[in-house]
Amino acid sequence: MEWADFLANEAAINSLSPEQTAAFVERLKTENSGKSEAKLASELNIGAAAFKKRMTEVYDKFAQSYPELANSESRGKLEKLRACLIRKYNGGQDAHPTIKEIHHNIPPAVPFEKFVGRETELEELHSSLQTSRQVAIVAVAGMGGVGKTELATQYAKQHLQNYQGGVCWLSAQGIDVGIQILRFAELKFKLIAPDDWELADRLRYCWQNWQQGEVLLVFDDVTDYKKQVQPYLPPESPRFKVLLTTRLGFDRTLPQLPLGVLKPLAAMKLLKSLVDRERLKSEPWVARKICKFLGYLPLALELVGRYLDQMPDLSLERLLKRLEKKRLEHEAIAKANPLMRYEYGVAEAFALSWEQLDENARFVGCWLSLYALADIPFSVEAIEDDDKQELWERAIADLRQLHLIQWQSKGIDRLHPLIRQFFQMKLDESSNADEVKTAFVAQMVEVAKQIPQQPNREDIFNLTPYIPHIAEVATHLSKYLRDEDLIWPFIGLGWFYQGQGLYQEAEPWLQQCVKIAENRLGLEHSNIATSLNNLALLYHYTGRYSKAEPLFQQALGLWKRLLGDNHPHVATSLNNLAGLYHSTGRYSEAEPLLQQALAICEQALGVGHPDTIRVRGNYARFLREAYR
Repeated sequence: MEWADFLANEAAINSLSPEQTAAFVERLKTENSGKSEAKLASELNIGAAAFKKRMTEVYDKFAQSYPELANSESRGKLEKLRACLIRKYNGGQDAHPTIKEIHHNIPPAVPFEKFVGRETELEELHSSLQTSRQVAIVAVAGMGGVGKTELATQYAKQHLQNYQGGVCWLSAQGIDVGIQILRFAELKFKLIAPDDWELADRLRYCWQNWQQGEVLLVFDDVTDYKKQVQPYLPPESPRFKVLLTTRLGFDRTLPQLPLGVLKPLAAMKLLKSLVDRERLKSEPWVARKICKFLGYLPLALELVGRYLDQMPDLSLERLLKRLEKKRLEHEAIAKANPLMRYEYGVAEAFALSWEQLDENARFVGCWLSLYALADIPFSVEAIEDDDKQELWERAIADLRQLHLIQWQSKGIDRLHPLIRQFFQMKLDESSNADEVKTAFVAQMVEVAKQIPQQPNREDIFNLTPYIPHIAEVATHLSKYLRDEDLIWPFIGLGWFYQGQGLYQEAEPWLQQCVKIAENRLGLEHSNIATSLNNLALLYHYTGRYSKAEPLFQQALGLWKRLLGDNHPHVATSLNNLAGLYHSTGRYSEAEPLLQQALAICEQALGVGHPDTIRVRGNYARFLREAYR
């Protein structure tokens, strides 16, 4: 009896309806094992929800014959039903055991129901392996812990029936891969080549006599393709499929499946599989924040989930605060969990890639970690020295190859949040951390100084990519700003938003500018006057005249004390205060201030200076409106 006929017979025995039978047979066909429910539903011309409902009804009916189905998670029921039916198929009196034992050495995997968020990748992987000879799983986010090995393990287990010739799992970091292949062939197929043959000849003998059927070879954790894979590949034959897992990026000649972090919903689903659901329901927003903080990295999520399971009285909010404080050094993610197959904590997993970098690439990684958690606008073309430019190009290429930075577009890269924390930790451990941070903030200050008080559309377009990084300096790296540069990041951010009419976004930066300047420079400093003047202008523009006036007056008094009564800055302050009086109809107070401002500018700057012309224009406009 063929498998398809056996399935149809089982459907009749268990009184499935025609609709249930169609779903059941389609789902259990061997050739459909790699297809998603959505794909199968489409082939049956029904919706995914309808297909799922029919399969739920199928499981309920078969549970009467196979009680173990009743106690299974929904995602595990399919595999249990398949196993029950295969046993019956192979043991039936009229059965021909075409479904036989398949030899394999697949390592243990997490339970199928706990492997979430990778359904699409599993389907893509199966499709690629059926249409191509080799497929490499590459972590596009580049870090250990993204789930490359687990994806390969789950694929091998779920598609075991597709590989009647066996699944041979090879550790690229273990003993010689060729010896591993020979041991598998001897143990599983009793294939023993003469000891006095060369290794290549012994391998050729194994390939020629390998059990019939499609074969899956998995090379896990490849770090050197030419040494660990290429010498041991089987002959060109469509029945041999080769799957690689690696942190490296290969060239385009080798088909690859980029593997990124989980989607937010899948990350929450993974957390729910490890932590009591009611506990997560009591703090749902905090749970989402934890997932985001961890960058949706599967390894980090599983470590935290298991940690929470061991600490039932610990609130999610308290854990998040501790993670934010201790970051990668917190015990929840610092070390491997002994119950997990993966033997590293998050930082330990990243360190494996760090060890493959030279000093130059390590420095560049640490430098990039000082940028905010946003797209990083960095172009090596801006480096004038050709030798230095080449060094940076090589470093960035190395970081991308190990997927420690993520290429977004030309001149734009991005760091995963936990990789960023790792690089920052490494920088802080170095002897020149302060020097590097001081150089970085100085570079961002130069960008901030380019922001005009009234940016045009082109300015806004060109400067927007730098804004989060200037904000990072203002928020977290301000202590590395030189006194003379202290206020520039705050002024630049204030002007950027104010120039677009985004006054609510501008106000906090200009307020912080005043506060940080007073705290570091004291109350009698010219930068205090500049900061007060900028904040007063914002209040003036937004009609908060009662808040603007005392700030203008403070700035004017401070400039007079520091610079004398006839300095151009005094003229600017007089002009701004006059503008406020003009706006509020206090013409008698505005006119003498404008006259003083114009006289100072003409004397200090000359009649043709742009500032003089600007004040003269303001005075003329005032006269037209005040005496019309």
